Amino acid sequence: MITVSDLSLNLSGKTLYEDVNLKFTPGNCYGVIGANGAGKSTFLKLLEGQFEPTTGQISIDPNERMSSLIQDHFAFDNFSIMETVIQGHKELYQVMQEKDALYAKPDFSDEDGVRAAELESKFAELDGWNAEADAGKLLQSMGFTEDQYDMLMKDFPESAKVKVLLAQALFGNPDILLLDEPTNGLDVHTVEWLENFLAEYPNIVIVVSHDRHFLNQVCTQMCDVDFGKITLYVGNYDFWYKSSKLAAELAANQNAKKEEKIKELQEFIARFSANASKSKQATSRKKQLEKITLDDIRPSSRKYPFVKFDLHRDLGNDLLKVENVSYSVEGKKLLDNVSFIVRPGDKVGFLSRNTVATTALMEIIVGNIKPDTGTVTWGQTTAFNYMSRDLNANFNNDDLSILDWLRQYADKEQDDNTFLRGFLGRMLFSGDDIEKKINVLSGGEKVRCQLSRLMLQPANVLVMDDPTNHLDLESITSLNDALVAYKGSILFTSHDHEFIQTIANHIIEVGPKGIISRMDTTYDEFLDSQDIQDRVEQLY
Repeated sequence: MITVSDLSLNLSGKTLYEDVNLKFTPGNCYGVIGANGAGKSTFLKLLEGQFEPTTGQISIDPNERMSSLIQDHFAFDNFSIMETVIQGHKELYQVMQEKDALYAKPDFSDEDGVRAAELESKFAELDGWNAEADAGKLLQSMGFTEDQYDMLMKDFPESAKVKVLLAQALFGNPDILLLDEPTNGLDVHTVEWLENFLAEYPNIVIVVSHDRHFLNQVCTQMCDVDFGKITLYVGNYDFWYKSSKLAAELAANQNAKKEEKIKELQEFIARFSANASKSKQATSRKKQLEKITLDDIRPSSRKYPFVKFDLHRDLGNDLLKVENVSYSVEGKKLLDNVSFIVRPGDKVGFLSRNTVATTALMEIIVGNIKPDTGTVTWGQTTAFNYMSRDLNANFNNDDLSILDWLRQYADKEQDDNTFLRGFLGRMLFSGDDIEKKINVLSGGEKVRCQLSRLMLQPANVLVMDDPTNHLDLESITSLNDALVAYKGSILFTSHDHEFIQTIANHIIEVGPKGIISRMDTTYDEFLDSQDIQDRVEQLY
């Protein structure tokens, strides 16, 4: 159990939160949410002991082991992946190292023998004899094979290192598991495995994530960083999001009778609690939801940017035809004989276990890269806008302010300070923010600038390469809703399950041996079809 008492934190003269009192108990998964800069990751560092609170204390039983997801993907480059995973249990790893060093001594003494016996006893107590087998099971779940266990981390691509570091965090079933953005860089199959793993996990899990589907699948409670406080709310992300909106509506309607509010709340809770699955987390969540009262839910202070894409003009009969496209980088084939057709009204989600392949395909489609073979033909009535994965795309002049940068993309009617200021204000750039130089913008601010550019330049086709990267949950939600409502066609890549499921009506999986194109299919239907998944395996 973790008990947080009267905690406050002041960093660089800014108070992130104060008077925080929380209790985290086994069998629950807590999702930490909040606006960018609210202090979500900082809170995990407080729990881990990397930061000291300004006031108050964090109490953790000294016998409970804590593990966290390492963010430095290169920290273990000189270790094998097996050794990297086992290092997730620091005490066990130290015992193993000391034990091996003792047995390797050429002058092994009686005193060494006594120490070795102590270490062997501790090794057995920590279940050391099963360490490699347990680590191997985790690695196999991540898609690694036994012949790779002794390979060094530096010999793997970064996407594989992310999986090994996740296995490291999970190794040995820690009593307290801290995960900061665990789904970043993971393929859909590993994310699904992690969801199932955490849904049955018996200990404490505290996770920061911008993946709404992931939070919905695993969380029993949301830990909301807002109003300078950290507050626990029962339920998953969807429950928190919809209940906070309902609370705001009820608060705004002061004339409504309390009995009517209670009835509306009870109906709302009943709908959510009825959806519980058989997993431990969902069952726990259902029991907690049934105890909620009207005073337990409150409006949020979150601000959502206004995102809306206007249609340039209606599309004709032809939109896009890609024929026999192949492309290699340094002799390695990324795309092989790729052919597909996109129809007017299609919203196409492109998937791949290698994001370099989908990015290359996006760049070829918009004409930024020439394929080795094949052709890309756009329909005569198409007018597309492209949002690159590269954060610095379209930011060529570092000296420009946000206001002057956006002015470059405004037509004569839009080239007005009042209009542009109001436009940026709706994208949450208010006051002096619009005078910030673009070279000092955060990743999320740059993405909001790029979305602003797209909105000023109406098109009938949007091409977007992982547009939710660097965005907070509020911006992701606004962009998601805007793309669902968009009347044109969309070609996009994403790792966000909810984003793909709610937008795409055409799924294309891209592998080094070709593609699988399935029209009029949702993302969930694509994943649930065993026939499709068997064919997907053949692409790799």
